[in-house]
Amino acid sequence: MGATRVLIVEDDADINQIVATHLARHGMACAQAFSGSEARLLASGDAFPFDIVVSDLMLPGLSGEELVSLIREHDARVPIIVISARTTTSDRIDLLKLGADDYLTKPFDLDELMARIEVQLRHRGLAGADGGTTDSAAGGTSTQALRFRTWELDPEARTFAVAGEPVELTRIEFNILQALMEHPRRVFSKQELFERAWGEPYTADDNTVNVHVSNIRAKLRATGTEGYIKTVWGMGFKLQQDE
Repeated sequence: MGATRVLIVEDDADINQIVATHLARHGMACAQAFSGSEARLLASGDAFPFDIVVSDLMLPGLSGEELVSLIREHDARVPIIVISARTTTSDRIDLLKLGADDYLTKPFDLDELMARIEVQLRHRGLAGADGGTTDSAAGGTSTQALRFRTWELDPEARTFAVAGEPVELTRIEFNILQALMEHPRRVFSKQELFERAWGEPYTADDNTVNVHVSNIRAKLRATGTEGYIKTVWGMGFKLQQDE
């Protein structure tokens, strides 16, 4: 098993090198980009060549927002951690809508960054003790294919389809749908969905879960099944049974 491959995108050369050195000490293989344009070149190819991306927002050539969007078009599941001096809730929500998985504000602690990277890799089944990769599936507890109306979700293969047509989901979106499909009659609170999808204690505001559910519905709109996810006002979300 090879080392975890990390793409670091940061135009401040000192910060870039400090992060790369710290992650390398934990057994990770780091590729460094100092602009959005350089990151785009490194990330190009038929198969996305990195296991996780750590990116600044304020980048020359191609902005961090544009880079996140570009990566999501290429790979729906690779974890993306954004690092930025921007601290407003609206900034975080906008990035989640684009497909970022986590957000860390500057100045940041290197050990906290490492911990967040490990969380993201563990969720995707890539974290090993030496920074290497594993083949285990991330997400919930079920390993059998789950079906709900015209939906089919395979926790082991990490695939989701509507009436046989595949729908690309981010890791968090997949985990949310898996939780709902494992218990289709249960109302999940936002805290419960967060803890199931992120695999960590609830520390976010309600908007975090709302944004991801909104993203899922937007992806399902073309299939006509976005209404399968029902908002239970004042409580959370559940699946809408056949009427």
